[in-house]
Amino acid sequence: MSQIRAGTTTTTALTTTGDTTGNIQLTPDSGRVQIDTTGALQVPVGTTAQRPASPQNGDFRVNTTNKQTEIYYDGVWNIVSNFIYSVDYIVVAGGGAGGTRLPPNGGGAGGGGAGGYQTATMSGLVPGSVYTVTIGAGGTASPSNNTSGGNGSNSVFNNITSIGGGGGAGNFGTNGVAGGSGGGGAQASTAGGAGTSGQGNAGGHSNGTNTNTGGGGGGAGAVGGNTTQDVGGNGGVGLSDNWTGSSRFLAGGGGGGGYYSVGGTGGNGGGGNGSDYIGGGNPGTAGSANTGGGGGGGQVSTGYNGGSGIVVIRYAGTQRGTGGTVTSSGGYTIHTFTSSGTYTA
Repeated sequence: MSQIRAGTTTTTALTTTGDTTGNIQLTPDSGRVQIDTTGALQVPVGTTAQRPASPQNGDFRVNTTNKQTEIYYDGVWNIVSNFIYSVDYIVVAGGGAGGTRLPPNGGGAGGGGAGGYQTATMSGLVPGSVYTVTIGAGGTASPSNNTSGGNGSNSVFNNITSIGGGGGAGNFGTNGVAGGSGGGGAQASTAGGAGTSGQGNAGGHSNGTNTNTGGGGGGAGAVGGNTTQDVGGNGGVGLSDNWTGSSRFLAGGGGGGGYYSVGGTGGNGGGGNGSDYIGGGNPGTAGSANTGGGGGGGQVSTGYNGGSGIVVIRYAGTQRGTGGTVTSSGGYTIHTFTSSGTYTA
């Protein structure tokens, strides 16, 4: 077997010919060339437009246009392997709406639970492949008296599904609705809705028959707050990330409706505030768009809608994929989806 040893010019039974274009042909006696080194063999690297004008069978190169290795055979450039890669993701579903309590009824309704929150690393993305992204809508508050708020819709990235937040309870003595995070319970001895394991937390409950306020919706980072006599429970806090270069919270629960006092405060992460008493307080607020925040619970008022979800994808280095709004921070490329679409790897 003929060998070329790194750091030497020694060859054995090897013919080397060259031309003015830079082509070199090695003709070993055994028909095989071995490079005796632990380093790497540098092959041609270039764009699709830079392929050889007259390729021959067996030509091998790295294509920087489609990020693939390719070999020419029988008139076609064939893919040898894809440059598969990994991405980090955050998938947040739509938040649940707060419950509704209308006159002549008093008492506070529960706050909406935050949309389910998932973050991890997804490996094996294939360049050129298309991955579905669905952004869940926030839950809708009901105009009907004593009615729980609607659940948020699921958000999806490829095979990752985050569950919409549960609606806050509206009727006297009603438990909150289960979801990504659960909605808060309504006035009286009621429980918050359950959260989904690995995605969120339960809603807060209302303590005792004389407690006229609603529990806070659960957040991705904490359970919803329980009530006191006249103050609605606070929404559970969401979870934070610093992907964009500064701390950002997502998936906070909605505050419960108050009574003769104040509604609960929405959880950090887009949760809406619960409604204060109609005679002298502030109206509640909806969950913030593209946070998955739960909506505030009503108090002699309709509840408030949940906030829509969001999907964020990032990977190290310069841009490789397309889809969403593309930014960069801290050595990562970031794709942010605030509406449904596709990510092309």
